[in-house]
Amino acid sequence: MKYIAFITSVLCLASSSLAYAATNTASTNAKLVQAVMPELMMLYKDLHQSPELSSVEFNTAKKLAIKARELGFSVTENVGGTGVVAVLKNGKGPTVLIRADMDALPIKEQTGLAFASQVITITEEGLSAHVMHACGHDTHMTSWLGTAKLLSENKENWSGTLVMILQPAEERGRGAKAMLADGLYKRFPKPDYALAFHNSASLKAGVIGYTPGFTFANVDSVNIDVKGIGGHGAYPHLTKDPIVLGARIVGALQTLVSRELNPQDPAVVTVGSFQSGTKHNIISDQALLLLTVRSYSDATRQTLLDGIKRIAKGEGIAMGLPDELLPVVTVKDEFTPATYNEPEFTKKMAALFTAELGKERVIEVPAVMAGEDFGRYYRADTSIKSMIFWVGGVPHDKWQAAQETGEALPSLHSPFWAPDAKKVISTAIRAMNSAVLTILAN
Repeated sequence: MKYIAFITSVLCLASSSLAYAATNTASTNAKLVQAVMPELMMLYKDLHQSPELSSVEFNTAKKLAIKARELGFSVTENVGGTGVVAVLKNGKGPTVLIRADMDALPIKEQTGLAFASQVITITEEGLSAHVMHACGHDTHMTSWLGTAKLLSENKENWSGTLVMILQPAEERGRGAKAMLADGLYKRFPKPDYALAFHNSASLKAGVIGYTPGFTFANVDSVNIDVKGIGGHGAYPHLTKDPIVLGARIVGALQTLVSRELNPQDPAVVTVGSFQSGTKHNIISDQALLLLTVRSYSDATRQTLLDGIKRIAKGEGIAMGLPDELLPVVTVKDEFTPATYNEPEFTKKMAALFTAELGKERVIEVPAVMAGEDFGRYYRADTSIKSMIFWVGGVPHDKWQAAQETGEALPSLHSPFWAPDAKKVISTAIRAMNSAVLTILAN
Protein backbone atom coordinates (compact mmCIF):
# COMPACT_ATOMS: atom_id res chain seq x y z
CA MET A 1 0.00 0.00 0.00
CA LYS A 2 2.90 2.38 0.75
CA TYR A 3 4.32 1.67 -2.71
CA ILE A 4 0.96 2.39 -4.35
CA ALA A 5 0.63 5.61 -2.35
CA PHE A 6 4.13 6.62 -3.45
CA ILE A 7 3.37 5.99 -7.12
CA THR A 8 0.09 7.91 -6.81
CA SER A 9 1.86 10.90 -5.29
CA VAL A 10 4.48 10.84 -8.06
CA LEU A 11 1.77 10.76 -10.74
CA CYS A 12 -0.09 13.63 -9.10
CA LEU A 13 3.14 15.63 -8.91
CA ALA A 14 3.86 14.92 -12.58
CA SER A 15 0.35 15.98 -13.54
CA SER A 16 0.55 19.23 -11.60
CA SER A 17 4.01 19.91 -13.04
CA LEU A 18 2.69 19.47 -16.58
CA ALA A 19 -0.21 21.80 -15.84
CA TYR A 20 2.20 24.41 -14.48
CA ALA A 21 4.51 23.97 -17.48
CA ALA A 22 1.60 24.37 -19.91
CA THR A 23 0.43 27.56 -18.19
CA ASN A 24 3.95 28.92 -17.96
CA THR A 25 4.62 28.14 -21.63
CA ALA A 26 1.43 29.79 -22.89
CA SER A 27 2.70 33.35 -22.52
CA THR A 28 6.00 32.46 -24.19
CA ASN A 29 4.16 30.69 -26.98
CA ALA A 30 1.92 33.72 -27.52
CA LYS A 31 4.94 36.03 -27.80
CA LEU A 32 6.65 33.75 -30.32
CA VAL A 33 3.53 33.64 -32.46
CA GLN A 34 3.00 37.38 -32.26
CA ALA A 35 6.56 37.97 -33.48
CA VAL A 36 6.03 36.02 -36.72
CA MET A 37 2.52 37.30 -37.50
CA PRO A 38 3.52 40.27 -39.73
CA GLU A 39 5.46 37.94 -42.04
CA LEU A 40 2.68 35.34 -42.00
CA MET A 41 -0.05 37.87 -42.79
CA MET A 42 1.88 38.89 -45.90
CA LEU A 43 1.96 35.24 -46.93
CA TYR A 44 -1.75 34.86 -46.18
CA LYS A 45 -2.70 37.79 -48.41
CA ASP A 46 -0.51 36.43 -51.19
CA LEU A 47 -2.15 32.98 -50.96
CA HIS A 48 -5.60 34.55 -50.82
CA GLN A 49 -4.95 36.56 -53.99
CA SER A 50 -3.60 33.58 -55.94
CA PRO A 51 -5.94 30.60 -55.29
CA GLU A 52 -5.77 27.41 -57.35
CA LEU A 53 -8.41 24.72 -57.86
CA SER A 54 -8.17 21.09 -56.77
CA SER A 55 -5.26 19.07 -58.20
CA VAL A 56 -3.71 22.08 -59.96
CA GLU A 57 -2.17 23.75 -56.89
CA PHE A 58 1.19 23.94 -58.69
CA ASN A 59 2.29 27.47 -57.73
CA THR A 60 0.91 27.18 -54.21
CA ALA A 61 2.79 23.95 -53.54
CA LYS A 62 6.04 25.25 -55.02
CA LYS A 63 5.86 28.49 -53.05
CA LEU A 64 5.42 26.73 -49.71
CA ALA A 65 7.91 23.95 -50.51
CA ILE A 66 10.61 26.59 -50.97
CA LYS A 67 9.77 28.16 -47.60
CA ALA A 68 9.83 24.77 -45.84
CA ARG A 69 13.28 24.02 -47.27
CA GLU A 70 14.51 27.38 -45.97
CA LEU A 71 13.44 26.25 -42.49
CA GLY A 72 15.60 23.13 -42.72
CA PHE A 73 12.95 20.54 -43.66
CA SER A 74 13.66 17.74 -46.12
CA VAL A 75 10.99 18.45 -48.74
CA THR A 76 9.48 16.15 -51.37
CA GLU A 77 7.11 17.59 -53.96
CA ASN A 78 4.54 16.01 -56.30
CA VAL A 79 3.32 13.43 -53.78
CA GLY A 80 -0.13 12.25 -54.83
CA GLY A 81 -0.18 14.92 -57.53
CA THR A 82 0.73 18.35 -56.21
CA GLY A 83 1.14 17.27 -52.57
CA VAL A 84 4.16 18.31 -50.51
CA VAL A 85 5.79 16.34 -47.66
CA ALA A 86 8.23 18.19 -45.39
CA VAL A 87 10.15 16.09 -42.84
CA LEU A 88 12.22 17.35 -39.91
CA LYS A 89 14.00 14.73 -37.82
CA ASN A 90 15.20 15.85 -34.41
CA GLY A 91 16.43 12.86 -32.45
CA LYS A 92 14.50 9.96 -30.95
CA GLY A 93 10.82 10.18 -30.22
CA PRO A 94 7.36 9.82 -31.75
CA THR A 95 6.35 11.04 -35.21
CA VAL A 96 3.72 13.75 -35.56
CA LEU A 97 1.95 14.49 -38.86
CA ILE A 98 0.41 17.91 -39.43
CA ARG A 99 -1.77 18.41 -42.49
CA ALA A 100 -2.96 21.52 -44.31
CA ASP A 101 -5.06 21.50 -47.49
CA MET A 102 -4.28 23.78 -50.44
CA ASP A 103 -7.19 23.92 -52.89
CA ALA A 104 -9.68 26.73 -53.51
CA LEU A 105 -13.19 26.76 -55.01
CA PRO A 106 -14.78 27.92 -58.30
CA ILE A 107 -16.54 30.90 -56.67
CA LYS A 108 -16.45 34.62 -57.47
CA GLU A 109 -15.25 36.45 -54.37
CA GLN A 110 -17.57 39.16 -53.00
CA THR A 111 -15.90 39.92 -49.65
CA GLY A 112 -14.83 43.45 -50.54
CA LEU A 113 -11.32 42.78 -49.22
CA ALA A 114 -8.54 44.94 -50.63
CA PHE A 115 -6.66 41.75 -51.52
CA ALA A 116 -9.66 39.84 -52.87
CA SER A 117 -8.99 37.21 -55.52
CA GLN A 118 -9.41 38.25 -59.15
CA VAL A 119 -8.33 34.87 -60.54
CA ILE A 120 -10.30 33.31 -63.41
CA THR A 121 -9.44 29.85 -64.70
CA ILE A 122 -10.83 26.80 -66.50
CA THR A 123 -12.32 24.02 -64.37
CA GLU A 124 -11.92 20.26 -64.88
CA GLU A 125 -15.30 20.35 -66.60
CA GLY A 126 -13.99 22.91 -69.12
CA LEU A 127 -15.93 25.87 -67.72
CA SER A 128 -14.57 29.36 -67.13
CA ALA A 129 -14.80 30.21 -63.43
CA HIS A 130 -13.60 32.70 -60.84
CA VAL A 131 -11.54 31.15 -58.05
CA MET A 132 -11.64 31.95 -54.32
CA HIS A 133 -10.40 30.54 -51.04
CA ALA A 134 -14.01 30.41 -49.83
CA CYS A 135 -13.26 27.52 -47.46
CA GLY A 136 -10.33 29.26 -45.78
CA HIS A 137 -7.58 26.86 -46.82
CA ASP A 138 -5.28 29.88 -47.12
CA THR A 139 -5.48 30.24 -43.31
CA HIS A 140 -4.64 26.53 -42.99
CA MET A 141 -1.52 26.82 -45.14
CA THR A 142 -0.32 29.98 -43.42
CA SER A 143 -0.72 28.36 -40.00
CA TRP A 144 1.08 25.27 -41.32
CA LEU A 145 4.11 27.35 -42.23
CA GLY A 146 3.98 29.34 -38.99
CA THR A 147 3.94 26.10 -36.97
CA ALA A 148 6.84 24.74 -39.02
CA LYS A 149 8.80 27.93 -38.42
CA LEU A 150 8.38 27.97 -34.64
CA LEU A 151 9.17 24.28 -34.22
CA SER A 152 12.22 24.40 -36.51
CA GLU A 153 13.61 27.40 -34.62
CA ASN A 154 13.08 25.81 -31.19
CA LYS A 155 14.40 22.29 -31.72
CA GLU A 156 15.97 22.19 -28.26
CA ASN A 157 12.46 21.93 -26.78
CA TRP A 158 11.39 18.71 -28.49
CA SER A 159 12.65 15.37 -29.73
CA GLY A 160 11.15 13.22 -32.46
CA THR A 161 10.05 13.62 -36.08
CA LEU A 162 7.75 16.11 -37.77
CA VAL A 163 6.00 15.13 -41.00
CA MET A 164 4.20 18.19 -42.32
CA ILE A 165 2.11 17.69 -45.43
CA LEU A 166 0.34 19.99 -47.84
CA GLN A 167 -2.55 18.10 -49.37
CA PRO A 168 -4.21 18.75 -52.74
CA ALA A 169 -7.85 18.28 -53.72
CA GLU A 170 -9.58 18.16 -50.33
CA GLU A 171 -12.62 19.79 -51.91
CA ARG A 172 -12.91 16.89 -54.36
CA GLY A 173 -12.43 14.28 -51.62
CA ARG A 174 -9.45 12.67 -53.31
CA GLY A 175 -6.27 14.37 -52.08
CA ALA A 176 -5.63 12.28 -48.96
CA LYS A 177 -6.36 9.08 -50.88
CA ALA A 178 -3.89 10.10 -53.59
CA MET A 179 -1.09 10.89 -51.12
CA LEU A 180 -1.58 7.61 -49.26
CA ALA A 181 -1.63 5.70 -52.56
CA ASP A 182 1.65 7.41 -53.48
CA GLY A 183 3.35 5.91 -50.45
CA LEU A 184 2.90 8.54 -47.75
CA TYR A 185 3.30 5.95 -44.98
CA LYS A 186 5.98 3.96 -46.83
CA ARG A 187 8.24 6.61 -48.33
CA PHE A 188 8.14 8.82 -45.25
CA PRO A 189 8.05 8.21 -41.47
CA LYS A 190 4.66 6.81 -40.48
CA PRO A 191 2.99 9.01 -37.86
CA ASP A 192 2.07 8.05 -34.34
CA TYR A 193 -0.10 11.17 -34.14
CA ALA A 194 -1.96 13.16 -36.82
CA LEU A 195 -3.28 16.71 -36.39
CA ALA A 196 -5.20 19.18 -38.54
CA PHE A 197 -7.61 22.06 -38.10
CA HIS A 198 -10.32 23.75 -40.12
CA ASN A 199 -11.41 27.35 -39.82
CA SER A 200 -15.04 27.74 -38.74
CA ALA A 201 -17.73 30.13 -40.00
CA SER A 202 -19.92 29.39 -36.99
CA LEU A 203 -17.50 30.06 -34.12
CA LYS A 204 -16.22 33.41 -32.88
CA ALA A 205 -12.70 34.18 -34.10
CA GLY A 206 -10.05 32.62 -31.89
CA VAL A 207 -12.33 29.99 -30.31
CA ILE A 208 -11.38 26.32 -30.71
CA GLY A 209 -14.14 23.74 -31.17
CA TYR A 210 -13.46 20.02 -30.74
CA THR A 211 -15.51 16.82 -31.04
CA PRO A 212 -14.43 13.44 -29.63
CA GLY A 213 -15.37 10.51 -31.87
CA PHE A 214 -17.02 11.04 -35.25
CA THR A 215 -16.72 14.69 -36.25
CA PHE A 216 -17.25 14.70 -40.06
CA ALA A 217 -19.46 12.40 -42.13
CA ASN A 218 -19.15 9.81 -44.85
CA VAL A 219 -20.08 11.65 -48.06
CA ASP A 220 -21.23 9.79 -51.18
CA SER A 221 -22.42 11.19 -54.49
CA VAL A 222 -24.95 8.88 -56.14
CA ASN A 223 -26.53 8.99 -59.61
CA ILE A 224 -29.83 7.28 -60.42
CA ASP A 225 -30.41 6.89 -64.16
CA VAL A 226 -34.16 6.47 -64.64
CA LYS A 227 -35.33 5.07 -67.97
CA GLY A 228 -38.80 4.98 -69.47
CA ILE A 229 -40.76 4.84 -72.71
CA GLY A 230 -41.35 8.29 -74.13
CA GLY A 231 -44.20 9.62 -76.19
CA HIS A 232 -46.79 12.36 -76.72
CA GLY A 233 -48.11 14.11 -73.64
CA ALA A 234 -51.67 13.59 -74.91
CA TYR A 235 -51.28 9.79 -74.90
CA PRO A 236 -49.68 8.92 -71.55
CA HIS A 237 -51.16 5.40 -71.61
CA LEU A 238 -48.72 4.55 -74.39
CA THR A 239 -45.67 5.54 -72.33
CA LYS A 240 -43.78 4.71 -69.16
CA ASP A 241 -43.14 8.14 -67.70
CA PRO A 242 -39.64 8.46 -66.14
CA ILE A 243 -40.61 11.70 -64.38
CA VAL A 244 -43.41 9.93 -62.52
CA LEU A 245 -41.06 7.07 -61.72
CA GLY A 246 -38.37 9.50 -60.57
CA ALA A 247 -40.88 11.26 -58.33
CA ARG A 248 -41.86 7.94 -56.76
CA ILE A 249 -38.20 7.17 -56.11
CA VAL A 250 -37.64 10.60 -54.51
CA GLY A 251 -40.58 10.06 -52.19
CA ALA A 252 -39.60 6.52 -51.23
CA LEU A 253 -36.01 7.55 -50.50
CA GLN A 254 -37.27 9.70 -47.61
CA THR A 255 -38.18 6.54 -45.71
CA LEU A 256 -34.58 5.31 -45.62
CA VAL A 257 -33.66 7.66 -42.79
CA SER A 258 -37.09 8.00 -41.17
CA ARG A 259 -38.06 4.32 -41.13
CA GLU A 260 -34.99 2.14 -41.66
CA LEU A 261 -32.42 3.72 -39.33
CA ASN A 262 -32.33 4.09 -35.58
CA PRO A 263 -33.44 7.67 -34.78
CA GLN A 264 -30.20 8.05 -32.78
CA ASP A 265 -28.14 7.29 -35.90
CA PRO A 266 -27.69 10.50 -37.95
CA ALA A 267 -27.94 10.26 -41.74
CA VAL A 268 -28.90 12.36 -44.75
CA VAL A 269 -30.25 11.38 -48.19
CA THR A 270 -30.79 14.49 -50.32
CA VAL A 271 -31.83 14.59 -53.99
CA GLY A 272 -30.01 17.68 -55.16
CA SER A 273 -30.96 17.51 -58.83
CA PHE A 274 -33.82 16.04 -60.91
CA GLN A 275 -33.24 16.40 -64.65
CA SER A 276 -35.66 15.29 -67.40
CA GLY A 277 -37.60 16.40 -70.44
CA THR A 278 -37.29 19.10 -73.09
CA LYS A 279 -40.82 20.29 -73.92
CA HIS A 280 -44.29 20.74 -72.45
CA ASN A 281 -46.06 18.06 -74.47
CA ILE A 282 -43.38 15.38 -74.72
CA ILE A 283 -43.06 12.59 -72.19
CA SER A 284 -39.33 11.95 -71.90
CA ASP A 285 -37.71 8.53 -72.04
CA GLN A 286 -35.15 9.24 -69.30
CA ALA A 287 -34.47 11.18 -66.11
CA LEU A 288 -31.41 11.68 -63.91
CA LEU A 289 -31.39 12.06 -60.13
CA LEU A 290 -28.26 13.33 -58.35
CA LEU A 291 -28.01 12.50 -54.64
CA THR A 292 -25.74 13.33 -51.72
CA VAL A 293 -25.71 10.61 -49.05
CA ARG A 294 -24.20 11.22 -45.60
CA SER A 295 -23.62 9.06 -42.53
CA TYR A 296 -21.04 8.35 -39.84
CA SER A 297 -20.55 4.58 -39.49
CA ASP A 298 -19.61 2.29 -42.38
CA ALA A 299 -22.57 0.04 -41.55
CA THR A 300 -25.04 2.92 -41.84
CA ARG A 301 -23.43 4.01 -45.10
CA GLN A 302 -23.90 0.53 -46.57
CA THR A 303 -27.52 0.40 -45.39
CA LEU A 304 -28.26 3.66 -47.20
CA LEU A 305 -26.50 2.70 -50.43
CA ASP A 306 -28.15 -0.73 -50.51
CA GLY A 307 -31.51 0.87 -49.77
CA ILE A 308 -31.19 3.36 -52.62
CA LYS A 309 -30.54 0.53 -55.07
CA ARG A 310 -33.42 -1.53 -53.71
CA ILE A 311 -35.91 1.34 -53.84
CA ALA A 312 -34.91 2.41 -57.36
CA LYS A 313 -35.22 -1.11 -58.71
CA GLY A 314 -38.43 -1.82 -56.79
CA GLU A 315 -40.18 1.32 -58.05
CA GLY A 316 -39.14 0.42 -61.59
CA ILE A 317 -40.65 -3.05 -61.22
CA ALA A 318 -43.81 -1.54 -59.72
CA MET A 319 -44.19 0.66 -62.82
CA GLY A 320 -43.98 -2.41 -65.03
CA LEU A 321 -40.65 -1.74 -66.69
CA PRO A 322 -38.77 -4.65 -68.28
CA ASP A 323 -35.43 -5.62 -66.70
CA GLU A 324 -33.38 -3.75 -69.30
CA LEU A 325 -35.14 -0.48 -68.46
CA LEU A 326 -34.92 -0.69 -64.66
CA PRO A 327 -33.17 2.29 -62.98
CA VAL A 328 -29.39 2.12 -62.70
CA VAL A 329 -27.72 3.37 -59.49
CA THR A 330 -24.08 4.50 -59.66
CA VAL A 331 -22.03 5.43 -56.58
CA LYS A 332 -19.38 7.93 -57.66
CA ASP A 333 -15.70 7.25 -56.96
CA GLU A 334 -15.08 10.50 -55.05
CA PHE A 335 -16.22 9.09 -51.71
CA THR A 336 -15.13 10.94 -48.57
CA PRO A 337 -15.04 8.66 -45.49
CA ALA A 338 -16.12 9.82 -42.05
CA THR A 339 -13.50 11.53 -39.91
CA TYR A 340 -12.99 10.06 -36.44
CA ASN A 341 -11.22 11.84 -33.60
CA GLU A 342 -9.67 9.31 -31.20
CA PRO A 343 -11.66 10.27 -28.06
CA GLU A 344 -9.00 10.00 -25.33
CA PHE A 345 -6.36 11.81 -27.38
CA THR A 346 -8.88 14.49 -28.39
CA LYS A 347 -9.82 15.21 -24.78
CA LYS A 348 -6.14 15.45 -23.79
CA MET A 349 -5.49 17.90 -26.60
CA ALA A 350 -8.57 19.92 -25.61
CA ALA A 351 -7.24 20.17 -22.05
CA LEU A 352 -3.90 21.30 -23.41
CA PHE A 353 -5.54 23.95 -25.62
CA THR A 354 -7.49 25.16 -22.60
CA ALA A 355 -4.25 25.60 -20.64
CA GLU A 356 -2.81 27.48 -23.61
CA LEU A 357 -5.77 29.73 -24.47
CA GLY A 358 -8.16 29.72 -21.51
CA LYS A 359 -11.38 27.78 -20.95
CA GLU A 360 -13.59 30.42 -22.60
CA ARG A 361 -11.79 29.79 -25.91
CA VAL A 362 -12.01 25.98 -26.03
CA ILE A 363 -15.43 24.33 -26.29
CA GLU A 364 -16.85 20.93 -27.27
CA VAL A 365 -19.09 21.17 -30.34
CA PRO A 366 -21.44 18.71 -32.08
CA ALA A 367 -20.36 16.64 -35.07
CA VAL A 368 -21.40 17.89 -38.51
CA MET A 369 -22.56 16.18 -41.71
CA ALA A 370 -19.97 17.94 -43.85
CA GLY A 371 -17.15 15.93 -45.43
CA GLU A 372 -13.40 16.19 -44.76
CA ASP A 373 -10.94 13.65 -46.14
CA PHE A 374 -8.48 14.06 -43.24
CA GLY A 375 -10.20 10.95 -41.87
CA ARG A 376 -8.35 8.80 -44.40
CA TYR A 377 -5.03 9.21 -42.56
CA TYR A 378 -6.51 7.51 -39.48
CA ARG A 379 -8.42 4.90 -41.46
CA ALA A 380 -5.17 3.85 -43.20
CA ASP A 381 -3.78 2.87 -39.77
CA THR A 382 -6.11 3.02 -36.78
CA SER A 383 -3.19 2.84 -34.34
CA ILE A 384 -2.58 6.52 -35.12
CA LYS A 385 -3.96 8.97 -32.57
CA SER A 386 -5.77 11.47 -34.75
CA MET A 387 -7.60 14.75 -34.21
CA ILE A 388 -8.98 17.58 -36.34
CA PHE A 389 -10.41 20.63 -34.62
CA TRP A 390 -12.16 23.87 -35.55
CA VAL A 391 -10.72 27.35 -35.16
CA GLY A 392 -13.39 30.04 -35.20
CA GLY A 393 -13.05 32.78 -37.80
CA VAL A 394 -16.14 34.98 -37.38
CA PRO A 395 -14.95 38.56 -36.68
CA HIS A 396 -16.01 39.64 -33.20
CA ASP A 397 -18.09 42.62 -34.34
CA LYS A 398 -20.04 40.49 -36.84
CA TRP A 399 -20.46 37.76 -34.26
CA GLN A 400 -21.87 40.19 -31.74
CA ALA A 401 -24.21 41.76 -34.29
CA ALA A 402 -25.50 38.34 -35.32
CA GLN A 403 -26.19 37.41 -31.69
CA GLU A 404 -28.20 40.60 -31.20
CA THR A 405 -30.17 40.59 -34.46
CA GLY A 406 -30.32 36.90 -35.36
CA GLU A 407 -28.93 37.73 -38.80
CA ALA A 408 -27.37 34.76 -40.61
CA LEU A 409 -23.59 34.76 -41.00
CA PRO A 410 -21.81 33.80 -44.25
CA SER A 411 -20.99 30.10 -44.29
CA LEU A 412 -17.96 28.24 -45.57
CA HIS A 413 -18.09 28.13 -49.39
CA SER A 414 -19.90 31.49 -49.41
CA PRO A 415 -18.55 34.24 -51.72
CA PHE A 416 -18.86 36.52 -48.67
CA TRP A 417 -16.81 34.41 -46.24
CA ALA A 418 -13.94 36.52 -44.90
CA PRO A 419 -12.57 35.12 -41.62
CA ASP A 420 -10.59 37.16 -39.14
CA ALA A 421 -7.46 35.61 -40.58
CA LYS A 422 -5.08 37.00 -37.97
CA LYS A 423 -7.01 35.41 -35.10
CA VAL A 424 -7.48 32.10 -36.97
CA ILE A 425 -3.80 31.83 -37.85
CA SER A 426 -2.39 32.90 -34.48
CA THR A 427 -4.79 30.63 -32.56
CA ALA A 428 -4.08 27.63 -34.79
CA ILE A 429 -0.31 28.06 -34.47
CA ARG A 430 -0.49 28.34 -30.69
CA ALA A 431 -2.62 25.20 -30.53
CA MET A 432 -0.45 23.20 -32.93
CA ASN A 433 2.81 24.37 -31.37
CA SER A 434 1.70 23.49 -27.85
CA ALA A 435 0.38 20.10 -29.03
CA VAL A 436 3.64 19.13 -30.73
CA LEU A 437 5.82 20.40 -27.87
CA THR A 438 3.76 18.30 -25.45
CA ILE A 439 3.71 15.15 -27.60
CA LEU A 440 7.42 15.42 -28.42
CA ALA A 441 8.59 16.76 -25.05
CA ASN A 442 12.22 15.98 -24.26
